[in-house]
Amino acid sequence: MVATRQIIHVDMDAFYASVEQLDHPELRGKAVIVGGPAEGRGVVSAASYEARRFGVHSAMPTAQAIRLCPAAVVLPVRMGRYVELSRQIRAIFEQFTPLVEPISLDEAFLDVTGSIRLFGPARQIGQEIKQRIKTQTQLTASVGIAPNKFLAKLASDLEKPDGFVVIAEDNQEAVLDPLPVRRIWGVGKVTERALRSHGIDTIGQLRRTNIDTLRTIVGNGASELLQLAQGRDERAVEPIRQAKNLSSERTFATDLDDAAILLGVLLEQVEEVAQRLRRHDLQAKTITLKLRYGDFRTVTRSETLAEPTNLTQPLWKTANRVFSRWHRRAGGALRLLGFGVSGLAPEGTGQSTLFPDPEAEKLKRLDRAVDAIRDRYGRRAVHRGR
Repeated sequence: MVATRQIIHVDMDAFYASVEQLDHPELRGKAVIVGGPAEGRGVVSAASYEARRFGVHSAMPTAQAIRLCPAAVVLPVRMGRYVELSRQIRAIFEQFTPLVEPISLDEAFLDVTGSIRLFGPARQIGQEIKQRIKTQTQLTASVGIAPNKFLAKLASDLEKPDGFVVIAEDNQEAVLDPLPVRRIWGVGKVTERALRSHGIDTIGQLRRTNIDTLRTIVGNGASELLQLAQGRDERAVEPIRQAKNLSSERTFATDLDDAAILLGVLLEQVEEVAQRLRRHDLQAKTITLKLRYGDFRTVTRSETLAEPTNLTQPLWKTANRVFSRWHRRAGGALRLLGFGVSGLAPEGTGQSTLFPDPEAEKLKRLDRAVDAIRDRYGRRAVHRGR
């Protein structure tokens, strides 16, 4: 008998903002915004729950966030500190399973199916992970446990902050059915309005909707949407060393159509993915943009590089070109923007040249310097122009 997969999704609560409140006790209980300055079209990277009550959310222009919450304390991103704590948390995960798929610094999937014999049921493992994170970092995490990644991620979000939710076969429909359709990952306001206009308000109603009817409402996204409503998701947890690609995605609270803000988000994603490539001694051959419109329609745009790389500048140059081409031809308000790389190989593989390219060597030195400065002083210590 094949064991039912047991997936844990761990999501740190308001991670960047919580770290700032941890390091600055005087800010605990206060509204904290972490992100770029209001001038220069800075955007919010994270907001404490105290700030969120005023409607502040990530990817919102910082100037708008300050208007919503004038009393908020705005702090720059200190990426080095967040990376330090993220590594501590990752080490806790790896005490229970080697199958850890980091999604970002503050969240990860763990496949603990094979760990149950050693550490007990998945629920017990999840509780122990949550407690160790609290004890060792003084930060809180929300934990979701389920048979697949979609349900585990949804579970971790149901009782935030400091949540702990288990979805199993015997309670899956009871948990899913009453939830509003917007709880399904990727469903934005436009899709929600379209579904609700046809009397589909909850996941249970969506699950019982005929696929042909659903196609007339949401188009090509109908099949994926229905599978998620049924609690189905076959994706495996992929540790970074086994991954076929690396990516960074951001889902926006409200659809965004400002090209300058979207490019700012894209630049941050390129920098994050490039640094992850370098950290794991990998290089990539192809870049891909993932663009999800407000109506759930998702498109991807890819370009293959002449040579594999992990250098930020060529990755950003290519991503910028692909984005600009999409924006000219089919631009629109986005619910989600993602940047990914594929065709991964160990650094140094591929075609070699007798004489190193001086420009590439200069870019390598620049990236190493930027990585070191950001690890020590924070992400905003060095700013790349678009």
